Amino acid sequence: MRLKDKVAIITGASVGIGQRTAELFIKEGAKVVVNSQSDRGAAVVDGIVAGGGEALFAQGKVQLEEDAQRIVESTIERFGRIDILVNNAGIVGTDTVDDADIANWDETFAVNVRGVFLMSKFSAQHMLKQGGGVIIHNASIAGVKGLKNRASYSASKGAVVALTKAMAMDYVDKNIRVNCINPGTTLTPSLQDRINAFDDPVAAKEMFISRQPMGRLGKPEEIATSILYLASDEASFITGATLNVDGGLTI
Repeated sequence: MRLKDKVAIITGASVGIGQRTAELFIKEGAKVVVNSQSDRGAAVVDGIVAGGGEALFAQGKVQLEEDAQRIVESTIERFGRIDILVNNAGIVGTDTVDDADIANWDETFAVNVRGVFLMSKFSAQHMLKQGGGVIIHNASIAGVKGLKNRASYSASKGAVVALTKAMAMDYVDKNIRVNCINPGTTLTPSLQDRINAFDDPVAAKEMFISRQPMGRLGKPEEIATSILYLASDEASFITGATLNVDGGLTI
């Protein structure tokens, strides 16, 4: 019960890493606010409640100021505080700078960077009032390593890595820890959808696996356990850190 009675917001928590993180946090004693832009997050909350956990579904787009503020305020109304924010919501684009669609570039930054900023802004305001908290950004190894055809995604995730360090410095003396997870290639539903879109999905999956030194893709629960560690008191002396959970991809 490493998160007993802690209140956590997890964005993009209807599937994949976010869902596994929400379910793991519940097992560790937390009360969880599940966010997703669609209504799919409601099913995650229904499953949690059916299992005896406490959870709230907060639908909204994190890149919209009014939605981000409403997600945070609904958390305060229901649970009275915010101890942990996991900025997990994100989108992946495939492009190079010469062929990138400008609207898609802007949308990638809106979700991946502006969304992180807005959720952090409104959550931090409450954390400052209550005397502390933990913020964890889910970035990507694309933010620290060059990947082919990932220009907008890499740039946005590099911004999140830099923001992690800036926020950690701003709040290090205010009992708010800020850290960052950089997953490697992880077999989430999003990745599976991209694999299925290839003419040869089997070859595409092998291509993704081939760049992993461990010879396999990551599992969402492996990323979730790393997020749990940074959220827990076991990581109480860690702030401004970037944890690469990548099967050796950044060696």
